[in-house]
Amino acid sequence: MKTMFNRIILLMVSLCWINSNLTAQSLDDYLQTAAENNPGLKASYAEFEAAMQRVSQAHALPDPTLSFGYFISPIETRLGPQRAKISLTQMFPWFGTLRAREDAAAKMAEARYQTFLDAKNELYFKVKQAYYPIYEVKQQIHWQQKNLEILASYKALSTTSFASGRGSMVDVIRTDIMMDDTEMTIQLLEEKVAPLEIVLNRLLDRVDTAAIIVSDSLGLIERISPVIRDSLLVQNPKLQALTLQQEAAKANERMAKKSGAPQFGVGLDYAFVGKREDMDVPDNGRNAIMPMITMTLPIFRGKYKAAVREAQLTQTALAHRRMEMTNSLVSNYEMADYAVNQAAQLYQLYDQQIVKTRQAIDLLYTAYSNSGKEFEEVLRMQQQLLKYEMEKATAIKNYYLAQAQLDYLTAKSE
Repeated sequence: MKTMFNRIILLMVSLCWINSNLTAQSLDDYLQTAAENNPGLKASYAEFEAAMQRVSQAHALPDPTLSFGYFISPIETRLGPQRAKISLTQMFPWFGTLRAREDAAAKMAEARYQTFLDAKNELYFKVKQAYYPIYEVKQQIHWQQKNLEILASYKALSTTSFASGRGSMVDVIRTDIMMDDTEMTIQLLEEKVAPLEIVLNRLLDRVDTAAIIVSDSLGLIERISPVIRDSLLVQNPKLQALTLQQEAAKANERMAKKSGAPQFGVGLDYAFVGKREDMDVPDNGRNAIMPMITMTLPIFRGKYKAAVREAQLTQTALAHRRMEMTNSLVSNYEMADYAVNQAAQLYQLYDQQIVKTRQAIDLLYTAYSNSGKEFEEVLRMQQQLLKYEMEKATAIKNYYLAQAQLDYLTAKSE
């Protein structure tokens, strides 16, 4: 018996611990989980690391060339027959070529990192886009259930009024109809939750059935002073990535110009010489060593001019793309800021309307309890109250989604 009691205590403690963990989950926890688990974000970071590896590759010299030749018919020399030859050559590009190539690779790696940051911010935005609709639906389910409870009390009241002769059976039937509609609405809303949770769980790289805990209630948050437009354009990773790509294209232009200059090489030839058998001469059979200098002759200029022109056109294209991105960012920022203000105003309006509607319902309910009349108006005002509660939940969702878009556009990290 004591063992069984201990097991029960242990189970209760475990359940409490699990429940506290579930309750402790918040949007910030989901954002952190997404940053750690999302495969798309992992892929973006791996691409950045791959780009970093190109920097060291760009700075490396060309591999030296080693060649070996064997004379099938030895060449007779004064010191003896030359039987084989080995050569080693190292080429060097024109001064500054490697530096320009390294700069281009480094800028592209930095641009890739900015792309990773944008991918992280976009992932946060997607998580919020998946999170707040779940909040909205669960709030709507909550208010529909509250409405169902109130309608049940209204049905009891209308049944009592009909039994006492003060009310009409139509009131009872009308209430039944509204309760049926509410129950169906609750069922449809509950079925809507599952696919919304799957979307969020997929972003978190979790199983589809993993529990999603959302806040019980959300209110308006204090607005931070609007972001200055210049600051918006400086902080956005997409714009920074395009700027870095422009700098990389400039480095590519310098590299293309320097590639059209001669390359120099130094080398060494070592010839294996056999001894002469017909006579004895000084240094008989001594191997020969010959230092060499090599220079390329870039006389076919077309490919170098084309490479320079390509880099220049790339810079032009990136400049236009950056201007387009700037216009898009400013436009989206203004629309998102308007959406935040609109949702906040609607939220406050619905909050006020809810208070007034409840006052009207209390008066109508008291009047109906005394006279048995105007029951239809009681039901109409109750549905109006439900409408305001539902729209208030939608307004708060829209408010936070618009704020999430502002966070994404301004590269605000959570």
